Amino acid sequence: MKIRVGFGFDVHQLVENHPFILGGVKLEHHSGAYGHSDADVLVHAICDALLGAANLRDIGFHFSNTDERWRGISSLILLRECVKLLNQKGWNVGNIDAMLCLEAPRVNPHVPRMKLNIAEAAGISEDDISIKATTNETMGFIGRQEGLVAYAVCLIEKSA
Repeated sequence: MKIRVGFGFDVHQLVENHPFILGGVKLEHHSGAYGHSDADVLVHAICDALLGAANLRDIGFHFSNTDERWRGISSLILLRECVKLLNQKGWNVGNIDAMLCLEAPRVNPHVPRMKLNIAEAAGISEDDISIKATTNETMGFIGRQEGLVAYAVCLIEKSA
């Protein structure tokens, strides 16, 4: 069995009166992440972790923010496409561990649904996904609620 580990990071600014999507779940909040797709930082970080582990470049390479095909698209669709790319190279997703950093809204009540959405898109069990959240203790752009950050690590594996 061959294994690899990947790391992903994403950041988006928050914009007033904009949808707030995390892990494919729309959260109620006065502002939301802004981007070319649905700006789901959690799923974007996971995509980059998976692509990096398989040495398949990054999310921007495969889903450019200058390509109109991806405007407003659900990031869960991008995740499905990333998993297909991995599978074509013989890789399978082992597990995903992710961390969100934002001041508000509270994420914990939504984690089970996020895990379900990501598990379905990645073709793995919810038990193979960990999602955690923390604040930035009111410091910096995160503390001022100007943006949010997501980090992810993953393990991928294939038969040797």
